[in-house]
Amino acid sequence: MLKHSFLLLFLSFYSLINAQSNSNSEKPNIIFILTDDQRFDAIGYAGNKFVETREMDDLAKSGTYFNSAIVTTPICAASRTSILTGLHERAHNFNFQTGNVRDEYMDNSYPRLLKDSGYYTGFYGKYGTRYNHLDKQFDEYESYDRNNRFKDRRGYYYKTIDKDTVHLTRYTGQKAIDFIDKNASNKKPFCLSISFSAPHAHDGAPKQYFWQEPLDAMLSGTTIPEPELAEDKYFLAQPKIVRDGFNRLRWTWRYDTPEKYQHSLKGYYRMISRYRFRNKKIRAKLKETGQDKNTVIILMGDNGYFLGERQFAGKWLMYDNSIRVPLIVFDPRENKHQDIDDMVLNIDVTKTIADLAGIKAPNTWQGKSLMPIVRQEKNL
Repeated sequence: MLKHSFLLLFLSFYSLINAQSNSNSEKPNIIFILTDDQRFDAIGYAGNKFVETREMDDLAKSGTYFNSAIVTTPICAASRTSILTGLHERAHNFNFQTGNVRDEYMDNSYPRLLKDSGYYTGFYGKYGTRYNHLDKQFDEYESYDRNNRFKDRRGYYYKTIDKDTVHLTRYTGQKAIDFIDKNASNKKPFCLSISFSAPHAHDGAPKQYFWQEPLDAMLSGTTIPEPELAEDKYFLAQPKIVRDGFNRLRWTWRYDTPEKYQHSLKGYYRMISRYRFRNKKIRAKLKETGQDKNTVIILMGDNGYFLGERQFAGKWLMYDNSIRVPLIVFDPRENKHQDIDDMVLNIDVTKTIADLAGIKAPNTWQGKSLMPIVRQEKNL
C-alpha cells in the first residue's frame, strides 16, 4: 500500500513537471529592446532620409508598426518605470526627485512576474529606475549607463570586450548575443530586456554626441535642413517658465549655432544608425541557434526628443516631438505586416509582454495588450 502511494505521488509529480516543461516549451522567447531618446521619426521606416536603420525597418516591414505610440511621461526615469510596472507616473510616483520605487509595484513588474512563472530573465544596459533588488527580477543582469565621471568620449567608451574598450552600444549588443547563445539549450523560455544608452547626448561634454568610428563618414557631405518651427516667434509663444527651462538651456548646448546643429543632428543619427549592426547580429544569433521562429522582438524608444523645434532640446513637454516614439512588435509566428495609426501607450507594452508569456497581468496595470492587434483579432 505504501509502495503504491509512493508510486502515485511520483507519477503525479512527474506529470506536473512534464506539463510545466511542455507548457514552457510552447511559450515564445521575448526580446524587448529599448532605445534612449529615439523619437518617432528617427527611423528610416518613417521616411527619415538621414538615418540608416535597415534592421529596424525590416522588423517594421515584417511585423506591426505603431505610428502613434505615446509615452505617458516624456522623461527616461518615469517612462522606464511605467514600462516595468505597467503604471502611469501618477500611480508609481517615481521620478528624479523621489526615492526608490515602492517594492509592491516592483513585485508586480513584468520581469518579476515572468521570472516567477518560469521564464529565464535577463537585463543589460540602462535600467534607469531606482530599485535595489534586480536579482528578484532577473536571473542575470548588468545595469550600467553613460559614465558621467568623464566629460568626454569616455562617457560612452569605458566598457571592454576582450580587453578592448568599446562603445556602450557595441557592449550591450554583445551582451545580448552572449545571452542568446548561452540560453539556446535552456529548457526555459527566456525574456531578455536590452536597454541602450544611445543616442542620449552626453550632457557634461562639450561635443555632446559620441558615435562609433565606422560611422565617421556618414552624412559628412550632407547639410541637414534647419528644424521646422525654428523661428523666434515659436519660441516666444511659449510660457516664460518653459522659455527659462531645461529645454532652452540644452538647446544652447546643442543647436544654437549652425555648426552645433549639424554636429548634434549628425551625431544623433549616427548613434541610432549603429543599432543596425547590433540588431542584425542579434537576429543572426537567433537564427544560428534555431530560436528565430519562436522569439518575439519588441522595439521602442523610452521617450521622444526635440531636435531644435521651437528652439528647444530634450523632451519633457507635451508636444509630439517629446512624447511620440517608434514602436514595433515582430512576432515571427504571425507572419503578417500592418501599420497601425491608432494611439497606443508605453504601458501597453507591459501587458503585451505578459500576454505573450501567457500570464495574468495584475489588476493594477493600467495598459492593454497589443497582441489582439498584432494577431489582427480586433482593432483598438
